[in-house]
Amino acid sequence: MPTYRSHGKLLLTAEYVVLKGASALAIPCSLGQTLRYNPSKSTTLIWRSLAVDGSLWFQVEFDYHTLELKKSTDLIIWEKLEKIIRVAKSLNPSFLDEGGSVVTQLEFDRKWGLGSSSTLISNIALWAQINPYELLDQSFGGSGYDVACARAKTPILFIKDNYHPKINQVEFSPPFKKNLFFVYLNQKKNSQEAIASFDFNSVSQSITDKINEITNEIILCTNQNEFNLLLKAHESIIGGLLNQKPIQEILFPDFDGAIKSLGAWGGDFILASGTQQSIAYFKNKGFQTIFSFEKMIL
Repeated sequence: MPTYRSHGKLLLTAEYVVLKGASALAIPCSLGQTLRYNPSKSTTLIWRSLAVDGSLWFQVEFDYHTLELKKSTDLIIWEKLEKIIRVAKSLNPSFLDEGGSVVTQLEFDRKWGLGSSSTLISNIALWAQINPYELLDQSFGGSGYDVACARAKTPILFIKDNYHPKINQVEFSPPFKKNLFFVYLNQKKNSQEAIASFDFNSVSQSITDKINEITNEIILCTNQNEFNLLLKAHESIIGGLLNQKPIQEILFPDFDGAIKSLGAWGGDFILASGTQQSIAYFKNKGFQTIFSFEKMIL
């Protein structure tokens, strides 16, 4: 039974402006998603998607050749999946040439924004033996950093370049990493909607250059105070582009350290650079899902 697995993702720098060619620091997560395919001579394919606890959150049955729907528990999700499969078949006509069953299994809560879509794109591309960036572009869209993380084994420096992005492995393991935490904000953010509402004309070359500079300095930084200043400088630039206040000013003005949004602003995870007391701080604020740097990063 063919099985494929891809890693989740977090975008540490260059959110939004990565789509304008900025260098982005991204990390593959230890948690991911698997896809198992059991072929058979059936004319239909039964697709089951399992949550992190093993419960069924989506199921569909369709004709493997025509993709005609037989039955589904969620038509909106089926429409998205059908589009991905249809594109995959167009890129590789020999893909999915018999029926059977598929089971996908998430290793993280699908509300967390760690890449339930990008890991699916990556796994289907592995299964279909096609370019994952081409599949992404013709289905969900986006920069592709998340698909790059799905295949990466270390943090990466990512630069968007159509179907063949520039991806360089980097060492990102600051000496103060024990004081770095990823905190879930208790709300899911739709990245596609965030991108659609962003004014990319507001991103000048000087802004891209500054983000690139900050990204490189963050990778090399060995002093936490300097690291915190870099995070705040990055937040200030993106906040200016979005005409929004950084999340630290809105929710955590009394936090002793620095907080940075990750990915689309307003939801999913934040990066907190603080102290060993930071976990208690966030839990007292009502944020219970907290990962240490070493537990989150692959």
